[in-house]
Amino acid sequence: MKKTEAANGSSDRLGSDWSKAMTVQLPLHEGALSLEQWRLVEGLAQTLTPEQARWISGYFAGLDAGLMRAGGTAIAPLQAPQGRTLTILYGTETGNSRDLAKALAASATERGLAPKVSDLSDYKVRQLKDEEDVLFIISTYGEGDPPQPSVAFFEFLEGPRAPKLDGVRFSVLALGDSTYEKYCEAGKRIDQRFEELGATRLSPRVDCDIDYDESAAGWSQSIVELLAADLVTVAAPTVAASARVSTATPAKHDKRNPFSARVLENIQIVGRHSTKETRHVELDLSDSGLTYQPGDSLGFTASNDPRVVEELLEATGLAADAQVTVKDAELPLADALAERFEITIGSPRFIEQWANLTGARELEALTGPEVAAERVKFLYEHHIVDIIRRFPVKGVEAASLLAGLRPLQPRLYSLASSQALVGDEAHLTVAPVRYELHGTARGGVATTQIADRLDMGSAIPVYVQENPHFRLPGDDVPIVMVGPGTGVAPFRAFLQEREARAAAGRSWLFFGERNFRSDFLYQVEWQKWLEEGVLSRLDVAFSRDAGAKTYVQHRMQEQSRDLFAWLEEGAHFYVCGDEKAMARDVHEALIQVVERESGRSREAAEDYVRNLAAEHRYQRDVY
Repeated sequence: MKKTEAANGSSDRLGSDWSKAMTVQLPLHEGALSLEQWRLVEGLAQTLTPEQARWISGYFAGLDAGLMRAGGTAIAPLQAPQGRTLTILYGTETGNSRDLAKALAASATERGLAPKVSDLSDYKVRQLKDEEDVLFIISTYGEGDPPQPSVAFFEFLEGPRAPKLDGVRFSVLALGDSTYEKYCEAGKRIDQRFEELGATRLSPRVDCDIDYDESAAGWSQSIVELLAADLVTVAAPTVAASARVSTATPAKHDKRNPFSARVLENIQIVGRHSTKETRHVELDLSDSGLTYQPGDSLGFTASNDPRVVEELLEATGLAADAQVTVKDAELPLADALAERFEITIGSPRFIEQWANLTGARELEALTGPEVAAERVKFLYEHHIVDIIRRFPVKGVEAASLLAGLRPLQPRLYSLASSQALVGDEAHLTVAPVRYELHGTARGGVATTQIADRLDMGSAIPVYVQENPHFRLPGDDVPIVMVGPGTGVAPFRAFLQEREARAAAGRSWLFFGERNFRSDFLYQVEWQKWLEEGVLSRLDVAFSRDAGAKTYVQHRMQEQSRDLFAWLEEGAHFYVCGDEKAMARDVHEALIQVVERESGRSREAAEDYVRNLAAEHRYQRDVY
């Protein structure tokens, strides 16, 4: 309550000072307000509340360099506010928070602010006590965790060394996925901790689901307007009509404007008797202008299985050719369900919408924040079509169905190639997700499309998603790579890059799968690189061959002495693959290796591994 009162008091003083300033009789000069205009402004100032005064101040501050006066005179950019700094911090796994942070910084700069932008993994935490205005854009990873590169920042912020932040103002934009129990948890943790440390909110935290565009844009716009209202000086007008002239640049292919890539290859790379299905896909990026580095991902704009669309139409009784409006575009319902919406995995939004339509008490009981665990379990056991079949609605309208659905999101796959070696191609390693639910075959939206509906010569919309937190070090630096299953994809790219660069640094790969004879992905390539010296060491673990089940973390512990020696010699350690089991087991094995071989305590070994991450020598690409 005291913080709210303090904020309101500050607003009162701002309004009072602003009103007084507007009634001062400034000397008239060329370009100044006329006497009549001054009277109008003075009269208006006497009627404004403090909140209105702040708003109108922000409105006039918004006249940026792009607005022209009559006669061709441009308004010069606003100068930075006097006395307060602005820092935009982001934490990300897939790049969404980074992109939003850059867009926010550009918007703030246009309004005359001077923001500093930093990834939380690069931010010097000791600077926190000197900040004044701080904006966070942070995604939540998995079951409520912060993005892996941001873990060190969270440990500092939530630890005993975090400074008091009295006088600091902040706001948080939290990204998450509402199908997880701990929705937007990383953003909530920062928001709560800053309050505990004495900071004052500039605006309430905004939590965004996977369709975050509108919510993020609203938060960004409001926060920039609020900060622009604090600007106290405006540069004098300058005659610069030509400043508005800009040179058109070719459209860049990105998430919103993907490139249509032609399929060059789509083949199985496991043996006939394999219990898994893994495919190698090659795409043609010629004439796209797309470039990527080893460690980056390829975004794939998927479409839903026609069979799932038909099942949904049948369950609702809706006509495939019914016209619907999606973001100002009219199209048949079947096309909207196939191309625009997530129609397999349900969400809290859909449960709430369907509960409103059906009045089903069982669904209504799953809509509160206190039943998140029960809701997650229900959604795990019921796809959207299962919910509709179980709780049917007679005569439901197409718009009512779509109102409960989330936009179809692109899928990301680690690139399994280096452009230095393959040129205008992009290679992927994909394992289709298939399972049974309620007696019906189900599958992953994108992986089954790649496996079942992506023929050679067909085209798919793609874009490159940079991953600056998963990068090769210098050519002479040793690397250790842990990549079971399809997690080996980026390490194929790493070794292609090192082959193309004739890099001298040693490399060591830990690879694991089910069976040696059928599941040794890219076996011939690893053996070739071993012979040529591009790959220095290879340790494999096949969990379903004869004997006790063996995984990559077991091989790490068997080779603990050499593994620790590599780390002591400056090796970078990389992990790619499943986060829920494998990556956590590998992390634990790494700590145990350090503890055993260095003679450190458990706590000291954890610090050692933590420092590896802080020095960007321990990097993960997990999902």
